[in-house]
Amino acid sequence: MLKPQELRELLQTRLDESVEQLNCALSGQRLDRLEPVLKRVGRGGQLPHWYQQLRQSGTLPNLDGKTIGSVLEMLFAGVLEKFTFAKREAPVLHINPARGVDFPELQLGVKSPSENFCTSEPFFSAYERLIGNEHDALILFTDYQTAKKSPPLRLRVIKWQYLKGTQIADANLCDVARHHRQWLLKDSDARAQKLFRFLAYVNQSDWRAKQILSMARVLDKDDEIRKVIAGATDSFMRANDRLERRGLQPLPDPELEAVRSVLKITPLHIGVLEAADNWVIDVHKDFGRFPNDNEWSRLKDGPLDGKIGMSFALQWRYNFGRLFNGSSDEDQDVESI
Repeated sequence: MLKPQELRELLQTRLDESVEQLNCALSGQRLDRLEPVLKRVGRGGQLPHWYQQLRQSGTLPNLDGKTIGSVLEMLFAGVLEKFTFAKREAPVLHINPARGVDFPELQLGVKSPSENFCTSEPFFSAYERLIGNEHDALILFTDYQTAKKSPPLRLRVIKWQYLKGTQIADANLCDVARHHRQWLLKDSDARAQKLFRFLAYVNQSDWRAKQILSMARVLDKDDEIRKVIAGATDSFMRANDRLERRGLQPLPDPELEAVRSVLKITPLHIGVLEAADNWVIDVHKDFGRFPNDNEWSRLKDGPLDGKIGMSFALQWRYNFGRLFNGSSDEDQDVESI
């Protein structure tokens, strides 16, 4: 019996062909061979309610995005068993997202964003934003947003990518953490932890947090830190003008003073880290914990090679825009305003 890692490697070598087979299934072709798998993974051992329509007309009923994700998982399970792993010693597949991974036998997740580039996932630890997921994931980018406007629903996977678990992390924040990790760890574990904690918990729609993040990007360059602080007053005034035009409460003056206070501490990078630490404490209170031993080990030694955008509230919001259209996550404005 092939091991999960061997099966994932086989999938990666046959990924384009496998997605082609999935698109055939989505157009109603060659569905008969998938029936045994669809019955097994379907509710009550029955074919799913959308199956007959898909087989007869190559279309799906008017389904919501979450249900579309389930359709893709079920069809892809069939493709994997009957095509990708055919004639190999592969296990029978099950779909069990409640266990934290969609295909437990493969230790592989499946995420299916469409033209808004986003999916929502359960939130476990803020440090996933930097260290990523425990499991690899296949990202299937569909045309659902466009297709649903012209029923009946003819769905296709138009782009796809395989991501290692560590790559399911925030690209921009990982860049900051990776750039400063070595010299900060050499300087002080405690200071490195302050930076990592801030990056894990930062809300980039918060004005003060955004200024601190701008300073954190240039943490090793005093002149650049001073430039950020010099521009903070104008930024503060513009932000308050926008808030007042919308009839919202303006930012309080202590928010600007918290940024200016960095200049009172020497060396400046310590001032930035203190400002970052204070923001986490002020905003998140006890929720903003330091990393546990496992997280800390992965922060120190892991690749920090995130490739997506991540923001969080009650759930993670994953943004796959940079994977499929080349835009940065800052341009995507993944945080709420």
